Amino acid sequence: MTPPPAAPHGPEESHTPGRTDAAPGDPGSSRRPGASSAPGSSGTPGRSETREERADRKWADLLQELRVAQTGVQILFGFLLTVVFQQRFPTLSHTDRTIYVVTVVLGAATTGALVAPVSFHRLLSGQRLKPEMVRWAGRLTLVGLVLLLATMASSMLLILRVVVSPHDTALWLVAGIAAWFALCWFALPAWARHVARRERGVAKGDEDGAEGE
Repeated sequence: MTPPPAAPHGPEESHTPGRTDAAPGDPGSSRRPGASSAPGSSGTPGRSETREERADRKWADLLQELRVAQTGVQILFGFLLTVVFQQRFPTLSHTDRTIYVVTVVLGAATTGALVAPVSFHRLLSGQRLKPEMVRWAGRLTLVGLVLLLATMASSMLLILRVVVSPHDTALWLVAGIAAWFALCWFALPAWARHVARRERGVAKGDEDGAEGE
């Protein structure tokens, strides 16, 4: 008895380059070509948050920053207000009194700029303007830091003119202190931001090049 002929085989499957037939559990099947990672996952910068959530987080961070800055301003401004009642104040020269007046005005302006975010929050609360409020509060905080630097430099000049002789030495010391503050408060953060942006740009360029190969 002749065995029945075998069933004809179907057309042989062709394996084209780039096709993956990996079984479930195979590492190669976990990502399709061109699929992007979810926001917040490893390899993707940024966070997965809404506009309102981002505003809430930035506002909480800003409050912590304001607590640190306002403490220093309150101590410094309180000290400046008591100087005029000291017995030695009438003996100060006209130049020193002018520096004192400038210092007090700068201290008041600094206090106004750093307390302004509180007024923004109270007047705009419930108006669904949290992102705009955070933006303006951040700008005013930066202005307050600049004014605080000027206030501290002016205070140091007033004190060193009384203690150090000649007065040119006081000017050089204040210039060095002001430069140090500017370096710590503004230059170093700006440099760190620049380096981070450059590294992100290089990493993005490498990733794009790897995907194009």
